[in-house]
Amino acid sequence: MSSDARGTTVAGGSTGPSDAREASPPVQNQRPERRGVFRWKTAGLSVALLAALIGIWHLAAAGFDDGGLAPTPAASWTRLVEVLSTAFVYDPPNNVGIVFHLLASLQRVLLGFGLAAVVAVPLGLLLGTNRMINDALDPVIQVLRPVSPLAWLPIGLAVLRDSEATAVFVIFMASLWLILINTVDGVRRVDPLYLDLARTLEATSFNRTLRVLLPATLPSIVTGLRTSLSTAWLVIIAAEMIVGSRGMGHFVWNEWNAMNINSIVVAILIIGAVGFALDRSIAQLHRLTPAG
Repeated sequence: MSSDARGTTVAGGSTGPSDAREASPPVQNQRPERRGVFRWKTAGLSVALLAALIGIWHLAAAGFDDGGLAPTPAASWTRLVEVLSTAFVYDPPNNVGIVFHLLASLQRVLLGFGLAAVVAVPLGLLLGTNRMINDALDPVIQVLRPVSPLAWLPIGLAVLRDSEATAVFVIFMASLWLILINTVDGVRRVDPLYLDLARTLEATSFNRTLRVLLPATLPSIVTGLRTSLSTAWLVIIAAEMIVGSRGMGHFVWNEWNAMNINSIVVAILIIGAVGFALDRSIAQLHRLTPAG
């Protein structure tokens, strides 16, 4: 009877343990190989796309008869080497290396972004849990949120009377709303049963916020931080063209006035690389947060 049962099982399409081992190798032996192949293919595709982009850039620049004004890959590479070779030169006010421009921009961004996070996260937690305060402030938020951060620049100059403080203020306004909206949205997505359970256990309002609400909202908060940091890095370049005595935006504007277009290409590459690094740093923080 047992042999018939085994025969029926095989006829029905199932396989025994030995057949299963022969049919599919262990998963742990397959995944590293597949990941390695995928990474090599991705790297190869990236190199091919980069080469194609440089080729298109070279052909496009060669087609312009502008007396050598259009930037070319070769000239931009030469200028990149020159900029990096003098990156740490510091002889103000006119001879300042690119590293000091970069540090000035990063300082303004991180200060304005940090202040925005300190204000927006607690305020978002309050608005998400208090319907009356949320309804009272919502019209103000919805009116101010779509305003371009650069529109606040003249107001900052008029009120603060300081270009450095104005740049930080513009970054603050650029970062504030994204963090705030994401925090409020994260609070509203928290399962009410968790809060009800905390109230049943007679947890204080502070403990409910610290131990239940904040951990559950953390993924949304990190998403807001990531988006706002990228936006802040975009805005600071434009702001520094007007108010920055030093910074990447100031560097780009000076190079434009000197008609050094290849230097502007170099600055664009550096700005993009730093922006990528900032985004990856927040992305790593995002991976450490629990699922919403």
